Amino acid sequence: MEFKRLGRTKEKIPVLGMGTWKIGGDWYIRDCSRDEESIRALKLGLKLGMRFIDTAEGYGNGHAEELVGEAIRNEKVFIATKVSPEHFKYEDVIKSCEASLKRLKVKQIDLYQLHWPNPNVPIEETMKAMEKLVDEGKIRYIGVSNFSVEEMKKAQEALSKYEIVSNQVEYSLLCRDVEKDVLPFCQREKITLIAYSPLAQGKIFEYSKAFEEVCKKYGKTLSQVALNWLIQKKQVVAIPKAIKPEHIKENIGAIGWKLKKEDVKRLEAVLDKYKQKT
Repeated sequence: MEFKRLGRTKEKIPVLGMGTWKIGGDWYIRDCSRDEESIRALKLGLKLGMRFIDTAEGYGNGHAEELVGEAIRNEKVFIATKVSPEHFKYEDVIKSCEASLKRLKVKQIDLYQLHWPNPNVPIEETMKAMEKLVDEGKIRYIGVSNFSVEEMKKAQEALSKYEIVSNQVEYSLLCRDVEKDVLPFCQREKITLIAYSPLAQGKIFEYSKAFEEVCKKYGKTLSQVALNWLIQKKQVVAIPKAIKPEHIKENIGAIGWKLKKEDVKRLEAVLDKYKQKT
């Protein structure tokens, strides 16, 4: 496994972690039908070195956190979870964190993130609660998710003791909006960008022809090329979600090699043209 520093901290996290969206259910909808399969998938990922799992209280109405808790028992893992925007008031943040700790069966959450911005609650109130959680040892680091540059700046200004170490956003070869301002800002300020939906929720496979030449050159699959393209970018790590063992093993193949600069440029240019045609 390869590692990158988390923000400006001395903490190093795997460049490839595991996402858990739709593991254990949908947004606030619990589904226990694939629990055993989900736990096996998470355990396999850990065995292969993806010792960074991201989840959220909103996934499966907390059930995703419960499944992660089962999978990481007696394991050393970097755990990230998220508090939902409707819980951004001071007391609600505290309660949400305590509930997540119980579901995860851990004493401390490594990275606690604000899931989406909430303009209806003063960011100062939310961040005051986040700092209290750090002070009490319930969380180690503070992160955000789906925040714009301006929202990141306001969130950081609202902190008096600590720094925002990460911003989790959608980023893939098919979704590169963050390259306009969010990614450059994160790179400049040394904020880790955690890329979710790094395979565009499977949509990337619709453009397989655009990848053929590069995949053949490196002897890699489309998934491996797309993930490698992401993780070689400065300050970027990715959290693909996979349930099938073969997909988890395939994802690991994105590590240990590097696309050449000319192929990165060529890949982006070819894909852009291909998308325009289709």
